[in-house]
Order: sequence, then structure tokens, then C-alpha cells
Amino acid sequence: MAAGLLVAGIAVAAVAGINTMPAQGLLDPDAAGPEGSRALTALLRDRGVEVTVARDRAAALQALEGNGATLAIADTAPLDDDDILELRDAAAGVVLLEPRTRDLRLLLGDARSAGFTDGSTVEPDCDLPAADISGPVSPGEVFTGEGVDHACYPAASGYGLVASVDDAASVVAVDATALLVNQRLADEGNAALGLNLLGATGAVVWYLPSIGDGSITAAPSLGELTPAWVTPAILLLLGSVVAAAVWRGRRFGPLVAENLPVTVRASETTEGRARLYAASADPVHALDQLRREALRRIARSLGLGSADAGAIADAAASRIGDDRTRVRGILLDDLPRNDRELVDAADRLRDVEAAVLRSVRPERNTP
Repeated sequence: MAAGLLVAGIAVAAVAGINTMPAQGLLDPDAAGPEGSRALTALLRDRGVEVTVARDRAAALQALEGNGATLAIADTAPLDDDDILELRDAAAGVVLLEPRTRDLRLLLGDARSAGFTDGSTVEPDCDLPAADISGPVSPGEVFTGEGVDHACYPAASGYGLVASVDDAASVVAVDATALLVNQRLADEGNAALGLNLLGATGAVVWYLPSIGDGSITAAPSLGELTPAWVTPAILLLLGSVVAAAVWRGRRFGPLVAENLPVTVRASETTEGRARLYAASADPVHALDQLRREALRRIARSLGLGSADAGAIADAAASRIGDDRTRVRGILLDDLPRNDRELVDAADRLRDVEAAVLRSVRPERNTP
């Protein structure tokens, strides 16, 4: 059992690791696919903005040094806290394209993720010029607005863009996967927002961190990734399972052989089914069972074989000389709403069946 739990824990950790890996080409400024950002890069360069693509931290720091450029950074998973702070200090402004909880905590104080929107279009509704002049967009992930200078695009329980501005550098967090990738850049004000956020300083260093790019050189073990209380909790759970197995096993004792099959009287089966129908409070279903058997017996009496229910009801009405609509209602259509109506419907059903039987075998009516 312990081995099974260990394997399950490793599998969960592996799945979680896969889910945190960035999609291939996502927000890559050189990628022309739907999830890339080559279109935005081309727009920036057409407007005279110098765009430098950095695929390792050293190249990003070198491009930022003394350049007064805006840092556009995608997935930061390979970097540690000091790496991110060093990059922020070297840039004139930072745009978080895929903000993680750690990024928000480090660079935007109290801001946190607040979930995702339903894709509705919203207005900027803030005084941040880059957003205000860009117009409406349809944000993806939204963030809380505590502790930031600007919170734009209010949607769901958060904001589609949050920003802090100080003398050193500005920091903006926005879900670029929903706004600035190639397949969505032409929607609403997405292109204008991307140009205004990234082109303000005239130079952009677009940094795509890669595995092994940060200061952390060794992959953490499973024990380092899990909280300290996990191992004691697993041991306690294993002990509880063993104790429960011993306790319940002693209580049950040995198995007792029983002769099969067990014979049950038909009346008990009928009564049990009736109690189930009563407990379910479903008079329509109970009446359907009565109608099914009544139709089967009427069809046998009239020699109709495997005729459908409508044909049986019509034949019964014709046989007893009653109104066709009334007989159809009794045998097929009427729906009881409570137990009282169910009893009345059962009585009418029994009367119709008895009338058919009397018409087929008149000798039974003779005193």
C-alpha cells in the first residue's frame, strides 16, 4: 500500500509539472503560429520600436543594460526570486505576459490571481493611459486590485490588467495569452494595448526563460516539493487503514455459507415493489406498471398478439362500445398527480379490463 501511495504521489507531481510547462511557441516573438506573438513584434518594429529577443538570462541582462528598455517576460518558472528582481532592476519597465502567483507577490505586492472571465468585452475604466486609449478588450485571467496603482478592465471578480508605477520602473501584469497572441491580436483593442504597453520606451527586450536558465541548477526532489506535513500525514493514514482493517476484520468473523438460490414468495416481491413505488412518490410510474399488465391481458383476451398499445386501446373501446378518447385516456394518456388520482385511475383501468373480459366471455356474466 505504501508503494502504491508513493507511485501515486510521483504521478501527481509529474502531471503537475507537465501542467506548468509553457506550450511550445506560446508568446514566442518569432513564432508565426496561432499561439505565437510574431504579429505584435512586427507591428512594434514597423513603428520604430527596437525589439530584442533574448532566450537566456545573460542575453536579457546584456540587452537591458543602460538601454532604458521595457522587459516583456513570459513564463518565469525557471527563474528564482533573485533572478526576477535583478531583471526588474535592469529594466525601465516590466510587462508580465504570463503572471504567476510568485511574480505578482514579488513585483506587485498584494495582487493575486482572481480566476478567469467568460470572454466578455469590457472597457478599460481606469486612468492608465496605455489602457485608456486602447479601448475595450476581452481579458482572460483577472487579478485582484489591492496594493496596485492602476486596475483596468474590471471583469468577473478582478481586473484584466493591474499595474504599479514608481520612480524606478513600472510593472504591468496582463494575460497576454488571451490578448497578444497572433490569433487574437486583431480583436477589439488588443493590438493597440500591446503597442502601448510594450512600445512606450522605444525599446523592448522580449525574454523567454528556458529550463536551466535560472540560478537553480538542480531539480528539486519530490520531498522538497511537498510540505513537511505530508510524510507524517501519509504515515498516519497508513496506520489508520491497518487499524481499521484489523478492527473490522475481527468484528465480522468467519463467513457463513448460505444455500442458494433463496426462494422468495411472489407476494413478498409484489409488496416490496409496491413499497418502493410508494416511497418514490411517483404515481405516474406506478400507474404505468398497472397499465402495462392490463394492456397485455386485454390484448390476449382480444387475440391481438403483439399489437401496439394504441391499437389495443382502440380495439378495447370498440369491443365494449365506449368512447375511444375516454378509453385511450384510461389505458394510455391520463396522468395522475397524487395518490388519490392514482387510486381512481386504477379503478377505471380495472373496470375497462373487466368490461372487455365480459364482452369476450359473456358466459361468465350468467348468474
